[in-house]
Amino acid sequence: MAKKIYPRWQANTITQALKTRRVVMVSGPRQCGKTTLVKQMVQSNDTFLTLDDDALLKTASSDPLGFAKHHRGASTGATVIDEVQKVPALITAIKRVVDEDSSPGQFLLTGSSDFQKNPEITESLAGRVKNIELRPLSIGETLERNPSFLDRAFGEGWPAQIKGYDKKRVIELAFIGGYPEPLFFNAHERTGWHLDYARTLLARDLRDVANIRRKETLRELLGVLAAWSSKYLDTDSICAKLNITKPTLSSYINALAALYLFQKVPSWRKTDYDRVGKRDKFFTTDTGLMASLLDWRLDDVFLDSDRSGKIFETLVYNQLFSETSLGYEYSLFHYRDRAKREIDFIVENRQGAILGIEVKAGSMVSQSDCKHLNWFKGNVKKPFRGIVLYSGENTLPLAKDILAVPIAALWN
Repeated sequence: MAKKIYPRWQANTITQALKTRRVVMVSGPRQCGKTTLVKQMVQSNDTFLTLDDDALLKTASSDPLGFAKHHRGASTGATVIDEVQKVPALITAIKRVVDEDSSPGQFLLTGSSDFQKNPEITESLAGRVKNIELRPLSIGETLERNPSFLDRAFGEGWPAQIKGYDKKRVIELAFIGGYPEPLFFNAHERTGWHLDYARTLLARDLRDVANIRRKETLRELLGVLAAWSSKYLDTDSICAKLNITKPTLSSYINALAALYLFQKVPSWRKTDYDRVGKRDKFFTTDTGLMASLLDWRLDDVFLDSDRSGKIFETLVYNQLFSETSLGYEYSLFHYRDRAKREIDFIVENRQGAILGIEVKAGSMVSQSDCKHLNWFKGNVKKPFRGIVLYSGENTLPLAKDILAVPIAALWN
């Protein structure tokens, strides 16, 4: 059976960036669809090179500048280099090439690790590169729908009702995750794919970003961090569990983040309220991988409020990231202050308007579910709207400018 190709929301971002930037970098975890996407975009006059090819890898490693100059000179279109992180010196070589010619669209690069976190790379390509982040498929992309949730949230037009996505169905979608390869596997095959993926990633790709000696500890940390997804990390507890120091924990977390397995969401601090918190929250970047690492079963998660809340919030994060990463219109945060008032997500648009989002796994809502949104609205001096995403079917008013909205509005 032919592999299904899904339209990606970032395709237009890449096309537009190639018209104005000398270098475009598409980064994201292995197997999220980067190579498939750029191959779709390659024109007849472009040159496609992958450093997964041992011969090309050897040539690029032995003479990075010669490699970059030769292929740039031989192409009348863009030079596409897949998995560029395998030869860190190529970044410096590419900088030298594009500094001699300021025309846009010279290089389209893909990377499965964050090159800006690689200590071997001393060049940032600042002013020359457009960095575009690709993640596993959002649910909207698998349904081949355009991104519209945030535009509607800051505008008007929530549907009165969305059927077909109760709590069990949403958890099923979360367990599937967004990696294209296992989308249609059964539960057993999908778990096996996720676990093989994690093992291979730590065995092969980790060496591109860090020199980790205690790899067994790192494998254990992978599951520990998945369990802390959507929570504030208790570093003392994690260090004690793994018998490592805080500096070691920090370096290991940075390595896993460089492979795009986990991501921080910063706290929202644009306030005169002096008791605002400053801790970041961590999220696993794919709920399917998260469930497999934790060996969760759907029925167990359905009946466990902590687990269902955790996977719901992580799912919402990944759907929001897919939209906020499309440009500069929206920025994503969380909120927590010292009085322990928390809002799961804060989205701010370029005009300064704010959307507060609370996530609730259950199918029933009440005014108590929006008390922190209501407090925030009364204390922020900016246009504000709030929503509580839940697993019910109906859009319901909870307070002035605050609604309960079916979680399926994220992709429906």
